[in-house]
Order: sequence, then C-alpha cells, then structure tokens
Amino acid sequence: MWKKIILAALAAIVGGGLLAWVNRAAILTHIVLNRAEANRVETALYQPVVWQQGPSEATIPASERPPNIVVILLDDFGYNDLSTFGGGVAGGQVPTPNIDRLAAEGAIYTQAYSGTGTCAPSRAMLMTGRYPTRTGFEFTPTPDGMSNVISVIGNSMDDGALPDSVLNPDLDGDGLPYADQGLPGSEITIAELLQDQDYHSVHIGKWHLGMRADFLPNAQGFDESLLMRSGLFLPEDDPGVVNAKLDFDPIDKFLWAAMSYAATFNGGPAFEPGGYLTDWWTDESLKVIEANRNRPFFLYLAHWAPHTPLQATVEDYEAVGDLEPHRLRVYAAMIRALDRSVGRVMDKLEAEGLADNTIVVLSSDNGGAGYIGLPEVNAPYRGWKITLFEGGIRVPMFVKWPAKIAPGTIVDTPVAHIDLLPTLAAAVGADLPDDRIIDGRNILSEATGEGLIQRPNDAIFWQSGLYRVVRAGDWKLQVDGVQNKVWLFDLGTDPTEQTNLVDVRPEKVAELQALLDAHHADSVGPLYPYKLAGPTAIDKTVDQMTTAEDEYVIWQN
Repeated sequence: MWKKIILAALAAIVGGGLLAWVNRAAILTHIVLNRAEANRVETALYQPVVWQQGPSEATIPASERPPNIVVILLDDFGYNDLSTFGGGVAGGQVPTPNIDRLAAEGAIYTQAYSGTGTCAPSRAMLMTGRYPTRTGFEFTPTPDGMSNVISVIGNSMDDGALPDSVLNPDLDGDGLPYADQGLPGSEITIAELLQDQDYHSVHIGKWHLGMRADFLPNAQGFDESLLMRSGLFLPEDDPGVVNAKLDFDPIDKFLWAAMSYAATFNGGPAFEPGGYLTDWWTDESLKVIEANRNRPFFLYLAHWAPHTPLQATVEDYEAVGDLEPHRLRVYAAMIRALDRSVGRVMDKLEAEGLADNTIVVLSSDNGGAGYIGLPEVNAPYRGWKITLFEGGIRVPMFVKWPAKIAPGTIVDTPVAHIDLLPTLAAAVGADLPDDRIIDGRNILSEATGEGLIQRPNDAIFWQSGLYRVVRAGDWKLQVDGVQNKVWLFDLGTDPTEQTNLVDVRPEKVAELQALLDAHHADSVGPLYPYKLAGPTAIDKTVDQMTTAEDEYVIWQN
C-alpha cells in the first residue's frame, strides 16, 4: 500500500519521473513525513493526576513489611554516560552524582546486559523473565508507516558504503497493525506476581508493550498507570525547552513529525503532561511514594530520556555549560535531569522512612544509540543500540537494599534483564509460575552473600530475526544470518570485541552454535513478522561516512 501511495504521488508530481534524484528524495521525504504528522495524538489540556491513597497510618512498621520495590529504567542510556564507571558525558564534564550514590550504596553488577539491542523486547524480558523464543515478543512494535519512513528517507540520505534498508518482501502493506502488536496477556509480569503478594503496583512513563487495552499496564498487573502517550518532552515551541534536531537521522525526522506532548492515566483520554516529562514523572513518583508509604508498593518509573527527540529544559541546558556540538549540550542536559530524578526518588524514600527496606533497581533498556551522532556514549565498547555488540547491550544494573545488601558490593558474574523477575520474586517470597519456564535466575543471592545460582550452560542469549548471539562464560558468538557474518570474541581477554577469533577457534564456534541451535529448537516464533531489515555500522555513528572496510550488522525489526 505504501509503495503504491508513494509511486502514485511521484507520478503526479514529477510528470513521468524526469526529476533529479535529489528532488525525488525530497518529495518522498515530504510525503512520508506529512503522513506521520497527520497521525499525531490529539490531546486535551493538562489535568492533575489523582492517585489512590493507601492507609493513613501504618499497622506494621516499614522495617517489618515486605520490601517496597522501585525499578527505574532509563532509555538508550549509554554505558559511558555514567561517572560511576569513570566516564560521564562530555569527557566527564557532566557527572551523575545521584546515580553514583545509588550505585555506591548497594550492589554494582559490572557485567549487566539488556534483553536485546532495542527497547520493547528488552522491556518484555525484564517484565516476564522469559526470552522471545518463549513469548514470541521479538520485534519492537513500530507505528504504521514508520518503517517506510526510515527506508525511504534513510536510503535517500545515505551516501556511504552500507547497503540499503529493505522492507520485508513477504509483507503486504504495513503487516499487523500497530495496535495489535503487544505482549500477550497470557504472559505473567513482575507486577502480576507482586499484585498476588498484596503489593500496590504503579507504572509511570514509557511502556511500549502494546497500545491496545489488553496490552496496557492496567491489564498487565499495574493498579495505576501514568502512560507516555506520545514522546515530546515539552511542546517544540515551549519557551522553557531547548531542542536539538538531527538532520542526518531518519528516525529523528519521523519522531519530530509524528509525536505530540501527551499522556494518559489508567487508559483514559490523552491530555497534556504537567511539565518537562523527566521532571513531571518524578514529581508524580514522589506523590506515589507518599500515597503508599504505609503499605508495600511497586513503582516502575520508566523514563523516556535520553531517547530522541533531544529536548532539555533551559535551566539544565544552561547548567551543563558551553558544550559543542549543540546536540551534545542538549543530551548532557537530559542526563542531568535524569540524575536529578534518581536523587529526588532516593531522598523521598529517606524522608518517608522507607529507604532501608526498599529495593531500588536502576538499569537501561539498551545501550546508547549511534543515530544521535555522539561517538563516545558507549565507550570503550563497540556498537550501539540496534546491534548486539557490547555497546548495544551493556547497561548499568545497580541494586540498593540497605536491609540486605552492603554498600560497595561488587558482582562480576554476568546478569541480564531476564533475571529481574525471579530476583524480585525471591526478595518478596513469591513463588515463580509453575506452568511455564522462567529463563532468568535470582541475582540477589550473590549480592547478599548467599552464593551464586548457576545459569544453564552459563549462557545468555539475544536475538532479532536472523541476528542471534550467545554468551557462555567469557565466550561470545555473534551470527548475522542475513549477511552470513560470524564474530567470535573472548570477552575475558578482549572485552571490547576487537579481535574476531572465528577462524582460529572453529571448535568454540561449533560449541556456541550448538547452544544457539538448541535455544531456537523449540522457539514459538515471532508474534508478528519484522517490517524492515537495515544496516547499522558497528564503529561509526549515523552522521559519519562509511566505507567498504566498515563492519556492520543487518537488523531485522
């Protein structure tokens, strides 16, 4: 359908296709972005959120109740964005003191991984403790037409050596409608497990596990949900915002065209949020903590920052100093706001007398994105979001629980997002479901000194279509089945994946390939097919020219 619309429009405009390529690209861009803009969410004026109020007095002291749980998930947060690991934005000029404090006061998992190299499947693994081979939730839901936008604009803009992005030839039109792409209600989430333990569960922020009513947080175990309905942090023309548009990135062009400033509460109509998203969601999180201070609660604060579109408050933009280029300064200001959010949440727990018996978890859905054009975000690791190199999947994982975890605890064993559900279930004494396989393991036992719980074959798996990866011990095998490219790395001696050992260790390749084959042998298959297969350069950002020598992966989504 999209191809027919574009070709018809071109025929009408260019009169037989005699227009130069550059004008053709401009026309295609105009057509697809106008289509995206026409689908923006309509919003009502701001309305205050009225949260449910828990008991006015505590019948059991906070120290004797099951632990409260706060999970803070960042979005596209680069490993080098943290001063915890010796980095920090702009060469450390913009530190993260509050996140550093959270890390120092609990356990730092030094080899922590996201579920995959993009957001939604990672979030599904975090929520369910299960791989996509079991849930089928393998591809990030994309709005109707977005893949066409990325393909049309990206291919017309790219003048480097990477192959073009290609739409799935087996799809007729857009494939499964956006509204029907979501995590099935038959899956059991962390929130549902905790709800069965009489927790009051609240979601604030991004969800991205489906927009149909039966996919939304309220249908997946959350008693209350303040949902990001669309993704502007503030209106583009707000006097309090500083914007940074990325003219070299087709994803950014789509987001600016398609997105509005909108939230919903408990599945109600869309309305304008009450401030800059990062700060407003934090304001509301503090209200949730106060409302539930006398009963066990689970707060899932899923930030959108520092995902594009890059928007910061004027105050944060001024505070980070005169950084260049402009997009770096805006990005740094967004990191500053995130760090402030973490500090405010921890301070509120202290003020309410809840900090000692509250588990606070911080992580990111995947690594930093190469399409923002900031080459240091994942240093020293190779790769970005939309790859399964370490830069795309290495993430922070910090767990603070003063009642059980000593400050300064270091855990070097690899962990992943699939581990969060069994870990939190163990912390509150909840039984895991006995009617399905939970792939994760309890990673709290190491942090509390109770010992390591082994993972089968010591293996962690990642996938997106025919791009499949396994890490077993220190060995990591990456298989890009589209271009028949294989990488083998010994992360024990080569943690930044510089030396491909595929030709010198064929026996290790065979061993790890067998693990991958076994992992996929009983796969349920994806719930819906991928829409687009496109290249991502491993060592260059989108604004940098690629050459024939540059390595890349083909990502299907």
